[in-house]
Amino acid sequence: MKRIFVAVAALALAAGTAAADEWNKLVGPQDLAALSGVTIVDIRDKDAYAAAHVPGAVNVPYGLWRGPAENPGAVISDAALTEVLQQAGLDHGDKVVITPAGTDQTDFGAAARVYWTLKSAGFPQIAILNGGVESWVAAGQPTSTETPAITPSTDTFALSDRWMIDREGIAAVVNGERRATLVDARPTDFYRGETKHKAASAPGTLKGAQSLPFAKFFEGENTSIAEGTRISSAAEDVGGDSDEIVSFCNTGHWAATNWFALSELAGKDNVKLYPESMVGWVNNGGEVVTGN
Repeated sequence: MKRIFVAVAALALAAGTAAADEWNKLVGPQDLAALSGVTIVDIRDKDAYAAAHVPGAVNVPYGLWRGPAENPGAVISDAALTEVLQQAGLDHGDKVVITPAGTDQTDFGAAARVYWTLKSAGFPQIAILNGGVESWVAAGQPTSTETPAITPSTDTFALSDRWMIDREGIAAVVNGERRATLVDARPTDFYRGETKHKAASAPGTLKGAQSLPFAKFFEGENTSIAEGTRISSAAEDVGGDSDEIVSFCNTGHWAATNWFALSELAGKDNVKLYPESMVGWVNNGGEVVTGN
């Protein structure tokens, strides 16, 4: 047995019990407890995982999914991705639930970036535990300190560019050669050029970008992403009749929250993530402006 599965029936949705073949991309603690035949991927650091995790979860720390310190949002190579997923025992057909820490709203971005990576790698059914391990514990669900036995998989993986735009693509948008709505997921002080990421050589945003801080998709200080009408309201004016929507931030982390909300929850077509975002852009000579 390559990993321990979460036991029990089918997914129970807020509106009732779903059919066996129905899948939610965002699940709560009760939903996860009711799922069977899924692989739980805990993306916290190894010490947090060792202290307590959802029973049966495999630990694949977030850092393994990220680029180097000088450009942390850069995508890892297909070879590196294959190594990470093989060591986690993941096969292409696996159903995966991602569990972040859930200690603050930023944690959701880590789960969303991993979700985006798995979707781009061809996984058909992926979900995020809304509110992370914190919500699991708060709901009174059991935890474990046991590490499940894993048999490495032999599948190989490659990232599709279907939900991704690269630096050349951004240059084409900025230069008016490619039509897209650019969406800055950072807090407004970054958008206005009042502050910058420590790895970025200059502050500012992409020319023509609109501001949509990732926090818009949360209720107050709640660490669980909002659902339903709040998502629809925040997403309503994004995109218009543009061919593409491009979400970016500093390192493709907060932007992943916006990508997930716009693409997976609001159901907007052709939403792409700019993985390296502003750090990769400005450090390679990209033009920046001050957002209004």
